[in-house]
Amino acid sequence: MAEVDLHLGVPKEAVRRGDALLYLDGVTVSFDGFKALNALSFVLTEGEMRAIIGPNGAGKTTMMDVITGKTRPDAGEVFYKGATDLTHLDEARIANLGIGRKFQKPTVFENQTVYENLELALAGSRGLKAALFRRLKPDQEARIGEILELIRLDGRRGEVAGALSHGQKQWLEIGMLLIQEPELLLIDEPAAGMTDHETERTASLLKDIAKSRSVVVVEHDMEFIRMLETRVTVLHEGSVLAEGSIDHVQSNQDVVDVYLGR
Repeated sequence: MAEVDLHLGVPKEAVRRGDALLYLDGVTVSFDGFKALNALSFVLTEGEMRAIIGPNGAGKTTMMDVITGKTRPDAGEVFYKGATDLTHLDEARIANLGIGRKFQKPTVFENQTVYENLELALAGSRGLKAALFRRLKPDQEARIGEILELIRLDGRRGEVAGALSHGQKQWLEIGMLLIQEPELLLIDEPAAGMTDHETERTASLLKDIAKSRSVVVVEHDMEFIRMLETRVTVLHEGSVLAEGSIDHVQSNQDVVDVYLGR
């Protein structure tokens, strides 16, 4: 049997920095004396999906902020692909490395069509006018078509984004990230405010995305997390409290006491 790191709950050989897509070790972040992250260690392997849960104030958002360069840690290591130290890079450089982040509230161009939103995302920083008046190459048109099918909006491509439901706007924004070809996608509470049908389709979408890239999902909805059928990490007071399958963490008494029992 492989030796297990009791803190992380994963085999020792899997936590070597060079073996991980994302590697956090001993990460601490303090705000006015409050430790939002307290010697946090976290490992994500290439092609893995992971769900992150925890009570309010557990450190979930701060962890995402550290990974994306929005917040600099006071201590600890944050490495991407074993060699790139993210703690010395700004948000733009980290995004260019292939790390995409989706916030809870969808941000799309409401007055542009679904298709045009994906065009704009493909164009990056070239600007709205330049993006909408340039001619796409055949491979770019094909890529947009693939994304539209993946995010379940192929039939809505000509509609303005403002007419979409909340869930559909979430899918569109995910598509806008995907078209930039990130290797790691960080998604914050994607099921919030969705109907039951949209929640089910979102879980299916994320599982499809995880077939070709790594995904970290922060979420409160336990039924949604169960739909993802993936490993779960529970944060509490800025550290990992438990890790494993959804059944494993739901049966963990510490997790019940600090999170599920509330």
